[in-house]
Amino acid sequence: MTTEPITLSGLKKLQDELASLSGSKRQKVIKAIAEARAHGDLKENAEYHAAKEEQSHNEGRIQEIKSVLANSEVIDIKDISHNNKVVFGSTVHLNDLDTDERKKFKIVGHEEADIENNLLSYKSPVAKELIGKEKNDFVTVNAPKGEKSYEIIKILYE
Repeated sequence: MTTEPITLSGLKKLQDELASLSGSKRQKVIKAIAEARAHGDLKENAEYHAAKEEQSHNEGRIQEIKSVLANSEVIDIKDISHNNKVVFGSTVHLNDLDTDERKKFKIVGHEEADIENNLLSYKSPVAKELIGKEKNDFVTVNAPKGEKSYEIIKILYE
């Protein structure tokens, strides 16, 4: 089985979520099931069925996180030889040449990607074009919404 890269911050976030789901969230669901059972007939008890469904989602997410963690390889940006190029874990400041808008992305593992927080999966079209490039390089990306052109303004390794 192949491993997937993950940043240190991505690893910590998943570990924190796992601890929460396995601890307080699991106990809350167990309590909700017990309270719903106390109401009697389980066949028509909506609270019971909702609590059982929540338990199923919680346990499923726990298993999913455990699987991701078991198949992850932690990549620390401080340990990567970057030669002033864009690499996994680097933060890239771009200028959108079509709109002259400034953008910033951190290239991260697929499981920790969150475009709303500027965390870009290394598998994304933009990241694939950026990796290996240097400051002042130009890239053109064939994205689902059409072709986009960027200039790399700054690369940070933090």
